[in-house]
Amino acid sequence: MNFDEQLDDELNAALKEFRSSVHGWSEAAYFRPRTAIHAAPRARVWRLVAGWALGCALLVGAVGGGIVEQRHRQELARITAVQTAEQQRKLAVERAREEEDLLAKVDSDVAREVPSAMEPLAQLMVEDESK
Repeated sequence: MNFDEQLDDELNAALKEFRSSVHGWSEAAYFRPRTAIHAAPRARVWRLVAGWALGCALLVGAVGGGIVEQRHRQELARITAVQTAEQQRKLAVERAREEEDLLAKVDSDVAREVPSAMEPLAQLMVEDESK
């Protein structure tokens, strides 16, 4: 008998012993007397139910508060955008009015027969012509 055969025999013997011990333990566990599981007292059940209910209420409140906060921020952003647009519109109207005034001034300056610096001389000439 060589070394490998001796190891195989020892391994087989160890496995047989392990198998028989597992079977013995299983039979002992199967046939042992079982005790009934005690029902939880009512107070403990109600405490557990109340805890879950309060937890769910807290969760719903937190989610609802987050949604309300998000809607509030969206509304503030919308109001700010409307106010900004109104302010830009007013600035555009004011710029347009200023441009109109400037163009009217330029138009009146261009429409003059005599520049404003030479106007006293032009009045003297008009007076001379009328005499």
